[in-house]
Amino acid sequence: MRDAVARPGAPWGMTSATPTALERRPRLLVFDVNETLSDMTHLGDRFVEVGVPPYLAAPWFAGLLRDGFALTVTGHNPSFVDVARSSLHTVLHDKANVEAATRHIMAGFLALPLHDDVRAGVRALTALDLRLVTLSNGSADVAEGLFERGGIRDAFEQVLSVEHAPGWKPAASAYAYALGECGVAAEDAMLVAVHPWDIHGAKAAGLRAAWVDRTGAPYPETMYAADVVVRSLPELAARLEELPAAT
Repeated sequence: MRDAVARPGAPWGMTSATPTALERRPRLLVFDVNETLSDMTHLGDRFVEVGVPPYLAAPWFAGLLRDGFALTVTGHNPSFVDVARSSLHTVLHDKANVEAATRHIMAGFLALPLHDDVRAGVRALTALDLRLVTLSNGSADVAEGLFERGGIRDAFEQVLSVEHAPGWKPAASAYAYALGECGVAAEDAMLVAVHPWDIHGAKAAGLRAAWVDRTGAPYPETMYAADVVVRSLPELAARLEELPAAT
């Protein structure tokens, strides 16, 4: 399923939903981390513990991504931690001790678990002899800790972050950085993510993409569609197993 949105150079709104079947497996899977592999719903508990409604966790995370994207398109590559803290200061501005509340919520990143399907899915994907790496807008240290706690660090060849890239995803330079680190051409790589904006960015950069639809929400019609849509990582492994291996 490709080109569910206007192609580059075409008038905005001109769409094509013509499916494009994958002919072979990718050589490299590039995983997003936050929300794709980590279960961030637990951060809502941290909001409650500092006296803030848990439903503010989702708009806070969306807001910090927005700010990171804005900084990226204006030529900066900000620290995820710095942007997250600044965004929390805005959300928690009326708390008596903003700094303490911010520290408590940020510490939650160091205790997040994997989604329930991730461990089995990762093992099934490595059984297909696929190379696995990450490309996160968050810090590599947070991803490393998540994988160590989840017992899957050995499955990942590299834990990459945009910390060392020119900018955040979905900038094309972020995906190019990961491809360069792995020595793989764009057409031989597949991004795996829950975020449509990440799928869109990867497709625009020439990668294939798998959307992990964890919520059942519709995919935005204004963005490039994923090549594969699944509800879990074991399902992704099953779909890729049906394809011929890359030669």
